[in-house]
Amino acid sequence: MITVDDVRRVALALPRTSEHLIRDRIKFRVGRIVYLAISPDETTMGFAFPKEERAALVAAEPGKFHMPRPSDERYNWVQLTMAAIDATEMREIVIDAWRMAVPKRVAAAYLESISRRPGGA
Repeated sequence: MITVDDVRRVALALPRTSEHLIRDRIKFRVGRIVYLAISPDETTMGFAFPKEERAALVAAEPGKFHMPRPSDERYNWVQLTMAAIDATEMREIVIDAWRMAVPKRVAAAYLESISRRPGGA
């Protein structure tokens, strides 16, 4: 099972990311845009995800992903159960969510830099 520290290591390595504690939720954001939030009990994680694709994601893996609370459905947002994902999947989710929050040129430069590293990441 992944932990908040695992998520933190990945998220804080991404350019322009900052961590904040807001109403007992750990949130990672770029500027004012929140792209990742962990529940106070650290069992669920919300993340930026295209809202037109989230119903298909939730339907495909309902034990892992679930819809955001009704007040958050207007945002590009979905939730997951942290115990249901591994470190590799968590890394992909965090990076994809971050890419929705940063300018495209920042994401492209970061992805190019990690592809040039030995081992690819």
